[in-house]
Amino acid sequence: MREPSDVRRQRILGVVGSRGTVRVGELAAELEVSVVTVRRDVEELAQAGLVRRGHGVVRSVVAVGEPVVGGAVAVVVPERHTYLAEVVHGARAVVEAAGLRVALHIAPQVTGAERPIVERALADGARGLLIAPRWRSAAAEEADHGWLAGAGVPTVLVERRPPRGSALHAVDSVCSDHWFGVHLAVEHLVSLGHRRILLAARDDSPTARALRAAFEEVVAARPEVDDWAAVLSAPDAGPGPGAEPVADFADQVRERGITGVVLHGDVEALMLVQHLVEHGVRVPADCSVVAYDDVVAGLGGTPLTAVAPPKAEVGRVAADLLLRKLAGGTGTRRVELLPELKVRGSTAIV
Repeated sequence: MREPSDVRRQRILGVVGSRGTVRVGELAAELEVSVVTVRRDVEELAQAGLVRRGHGVVRSVVAVGEPVVGGAVAVVVPERHTYLAEVVHGARAVVEAAGLRVALHIAPQVTGAERPIVERALADGARGLLIAPRWRSAAAEEADHGWLAGAGVPTVLVERRPPRGSALHAVDSVCSDHWFGVHLAVEHLVSLGHRRILLAARDDSPTARALRAAFEEVVAARPEVDDWAAVLSAPDAGPGPGAEPVADFADQVRERGITGVVLHGDVEALMLVQHLVEHGVRVPADCSVVAYDDVVAGLGGTPLTAVAPPKAEVGRVAADLLLRKLAGGTGTRRVELLPELKVRGSTAIV
């Protein structure tokens, strides 16, 4: 399937933002399109002020390594969130290359924990903010819209997509295209002959809620899928609308005749696979498994096929957007980067 031009251009922005300068020929090869197509995309992006053109190359508006100002950028992420560790490392490389320092702040698992942390960071002189609020519920997210939109310094939301029309609509954001990630997982299972597919995901983060919504949309549009369901991946993972904690995952798989499952995130995936095996469900002989996150999915006794969001790239692009604002750039940008599928030993033909 041919990639939409807007998605392709977002990928170009991601590559250029992380590397500073890229040859047009290299972009064409990486995107698997013609040089003419890339040149046309670059022309559109340059006219919008998102990149700079050179002779056979494309450059970031803020060159990597070009000092902006001294000082620190506050990075706020939730406690015990290994997924975001790679995001932070990606952002750090770009921020430090620009002559700034990363000040990392860890928000505990308490509702409203981010606001006092941000206020202290700004009082300490942080010049900009990269933040991934925990937002365990939609209500918690809405409660943060006002103060976060008025933080008073350039701000970029990381792996969070602000609702259209909200107070955060004009705040820059960079996230993985989780709809596409779910599409990759379901497409892979369907291509192997699986017709009964289950999603097990949490319901206490924006990413988990996005995955659940995407899964329902993707499978509903696939006539090959005879039966599907979504359950919570852990007893403390909700509750959410229409979601029930999975009491006995193996029994549910057997009773529904499920042959393919998508599990978010990696830790839950490894535990649920162990649960399946302990109850006589062989992976992948009886049930194929696709994990979502790919932080430790490949380290299981059976290395798990996994959807891998571009975690480090998300951090690099987010940092690049922040540097643009610090350098006086205008306009609001929403960037979505495409995940990829890492096929390992946990999926097989039915």
